[in-house]
Amino acid sequence: MNFAMTHYRFSSNLLLSLCLLLLSACDDYLHSDFPDISPAEHYQATTIINRLPATTTTPTVMTWNIKFGGARIDFFFDCFGNRVLMTENEVLTNMKAVANRIRLINPDIIYLQEVDIRSKRSAYINQMQYLLDNTDLNYGVYASQWRSDFVPSDGIGPIDSGNAILSKWPITNATRHSLPLIAEQDSLTQYFYLRRNYIKAQTIPDGSTTLHMIASHTSAYASDNTKQRQLQIIHNAAKNLNDAGHAVLVGGDFNTLPPGELMRSGFADVVCTDPDFTGGDYSNEGTWIQPFYTTFNPAIVSPENNAAHYTYSAEPASTPPTLNRKLDYLFTNGTFNPGTTDQTAVQLSDHVPVYTTVQAY
Repeated sequence: MNFAMTHYRFSSNLLLSLCLLLLSACDDYLHSDFPDISPAEHYQATTIINRLPATTTTPTVMTWNIKFGGARIDFFFDCFGNRVLMTENEVLTNMKAVANRIRLINPDIIYLQEVDIRSKRSAYINQMQYLLDNTDLNYGVYASQWRSDFVPSDGIGPIDSGNAILSKWPITNATRHSLPLIAEQDSLTQYFYLRRNYIKAQTIPDGSTTLHMIASHTSAYASDNTKQRQLQIIHNAAKNLNDAGHAVLVGGDFNTLPPGELMRSGFADVVCTDPDFTGGDYSNEGTWIQPFYTTFNPAIVSPENNAAHYTYSAEPASTPPTLNRKLDYLFTNGTFNPGTTDQTAVQLSDHVPVYTTVQAY
């Protein structure tokens, strides 16, 4: 190894170390880091009077990645466009459509992913409060998965985006649980990158039996075993509740294909060439999600390559989107009535809702 290369690597490592030291010192300003377990943020509708429904033993449950009110705008990270920020009018128009669809389905409990609450990209609109004030859901809990007072890349600026649970009934004992970071990333990238997590919380739809809820959004771009580790942790948390005799509802956007799906790579809507954003190759995942099917009952039993159950497509706005894979799930240790994928909502996000009614839990 010549001196120049040695000097370059030493300088690079020294610069990285100094950057990390500086970032660690000012994390109280950037607010990017989280403890392993912390309280989730609680929200409630501005007006709850006369909104609380009668108790039910058969709640309608739903999961939906709403893409921070971005609908089908061509954002830079999809590699179809160069948009980074939305106008307030764009966000409100898209969120109104999301709220209208939620009211149409009328879930009693909904798991949401990619909800923005204090983000420049979504005009600083608090989407948690907006949805609670514009649907029949009363209470919510939120856990950031991407939070920083300043993201220096691509003009993103301040951001706070994460996972949420909304419910018609009060939510208690809500905690945020950190999941592993992408191991192959360098420390500086990790610092500004997403902090995946799951929310663990409780509610009582029937007035007597506590329903234990776990909602998550696993990694989209890890090419190592990070997503496998995340899914194992989520499954173990849900299984521990099941083994203790509790009623369990677990799900969210798992960014994983179901067992038996034949196509695992080569999707037409994956056009990014940057290796950090080339999601869509699921060929190495194998049976990572199989334990959920073994321990729990799925909302939708997906036969191989069943297009009626697909939930995702990232095609550009100029192309009528065609859903081409299933990434979103709900599981329970009780029983579901046959679930539905609302593919008519394809213009409202790059994901569509999955919902069903709990028959017993």
